[in-house]
Amino acid sequence: MKNYMARGDVLDLTAPAAVLSGAGALVGSIFGVAVIDIANGVIGPFQVCGIVNLPKTSALAIAVGDLVYWDNTAKEVNKTSSGNKLIGVATSVGANPSATVDVRLNGAFVQ
Repeated sequence: MKNYMARGDVLDLTAPAAVLSGAGALVGSIFGVAVIDIANGVIGPFQVCGIVNLPKTSALAIAVGDLVYWDNTAKEVNKTSSGNKLIGVATSVGANPSATVDVRLNGAFVQ
């Protein structure tokens, strides 16, 4: 195919703030997880597809298969769609309480 550009699981994006390796960030309407530490305003690699372990609202139970959203203020995953961005689906149980959950990133927003 002549118009194929790249796989697209990692995108080079401009960090909206300083982002540590493994931390999530919204870049416009794209959610990604920094592959390396990226300084504010610097272009760096963000993982946008695949399964990643992310911080979650501790006092929240998340089941495998639940849609999960990014709370950009708290910088964590939750199940609240209002005011947050859909980033994927849970692939592990996130018990109440627990600090993290595994998420299969969807690579694009559907809302």
